Amino acid sequence: MNASEQIVVVARWHVAQDQVNDVLDIVSTLRQHSLAEPGCLGYEVFRSTEDTGTVLLIERYRDAEAIDAHRNSAHYQELVVGRIIPMLTGRQVELLRA
Repeated sequence: MNASEQIVVVARWHVAQDQVNDVLDIVSTLRQHSLAEPGCLGYEVFRSTEDTGTVLLIERYRDAEAIDAHRNSAHYQELVVGRIIPMLTGRQVELLRA
C-alpha cells in the first residue's frame, strides 16, 4: 500500500449540549463497525475540553475506494446519515492526503 494513497478524514461536529452523550454513544458503535472495514486503518474520537459540544473524528482509510465503501456502508447510512447528522448543529469534514 502506498502511503500517498491513504486518506485522512478530519470531521468536526458541533452538537447541542443535551445531545452530546447520545451522539457519543452512537459514535462508539460506528467506530466499532468502521474499524471492521477492510479499508479502515484507524478511527479516533475526541471531545473538546473547551467546548464540550465539539466532537472531532480522525479517520484513516487505505484509499478513496475505502472511503466510498465506508460512506456507502449500511452502518454509516443508518448511524451517521440517519441518526447523527440530524442531531448536529454544525459539521465540517476535510479529506487529507499524507
